[in-house]
Amino acid sequence: MRIYPLARFSPKREQPYLIVGLGNPGKKYLDTRHNAGFEMLDVVASAYNIKVSKIKFRSLIGEGLICDKRVVLAKPQTFMNLSGESVGAIASYYKIPPQKIIVIFDDISLDTGRMRIRAKGSSGGHNGVENIIYHLKSDDFARVKIGIGKPSNETVDYVLGKFSKNEVAALIETAKKIPDAIKAILTEGIDAAMNIFNSK
Repeated sequence: MRIYPLARFSPKREQPYLIVGLGNPGKKYLDTRHNAGFEMLDVVASAYNIKVSKIKFRSLIGEGLICDKRVVLAKPQTFMNLSGESVGAIASYYKIPPQKIIVIFDDISLDTGRMRIRAKGSSGGHNGVENIIYHLKSDDFARVKIGIGKPSNETVDYVLGKFSKNEVAALIETAKKIPDAIKAILTEGIDAAMNIFNSK
């Protein structure tokens, strides 16, 4: 996989894409199912040599390139249910329309490790996505859903629980694909990316 160098840019010079991974900050939530978005964003950042460490807009952010596309990567630090506050602030500063935003998050309706790309739509009951829709005043942004399996107990306890060894193995396989999935969305378009990766 080709690695692209870190690039800094002015929001006035070029309108970037915004790629967001959802999760909860703090050691308490490390490796929990609800933090699958954080984990996958870290994989994307590593693959394209983008350091996500600058604290701004109540988020950890990093700026760089994926192929020739300028991107801002973000991990909101607001806690999941208020993710839209951070996403809305970043989008406003860089003047990024919803159509150039990609959100990566956990989904209990998919088997663990299954990845599903969607162009837009409702929150599907995900509070972080719902808050993003509220602050953007639009649901017209791309989603990369990461399956964490269906809960057998209370949903809150389940999503805040840790992955089992078997689940980790499934997520590792997903992690191998997600840099290419993000690249496909950026360079080939959402429809092409869905055709390629939703069939796997």
